[in-house]
Amino acid sequence: MVQRVIATEAALELIELLKKKHGPVMFHQSGGCCDGSAPMCYPEGDLFLGDQDVLLGEIGGSKFYMHKSQFDYWSHTQLIIDVVNGRGGMFSLEGVEGKRFLTRSRPFTAEETKELQQQA
Repeated sequence: MVQRVIATEAALELIELLKKKHGPVMFHQSGGCCDGSAPMCYPEGDLFLGDQDVLLGEIGGSKFYMHKSQFDYWSHTQLIIDVVNGRGGMFSLEGVEGKRFLTRSRPFTAEETKELQQQA
């Protein structure tokens, strides 16, 4: 099954650390305002989701959302959530850990695109 969002091993390790400290977490791909276009990590339920938020999947057992307007642009790519050293978004849980989540991406192949269309 083709996944719209996946995470690197480093990201999965950080997610586990954050869950131990904060309980269940969730993600939302930021749209570029205060914190740029970074994946933002929140305690589960702290971010109010709207009708226009799309569930892309789960990473590390945590749901990952994106606003529909962004999804329209990113729908042809797989998001790969990674971690780098440095301070990230001030509203995202990982900031105090000296790390930040980062979104990488790659276009889906023709075969993957066809499979995604069949999944819908």
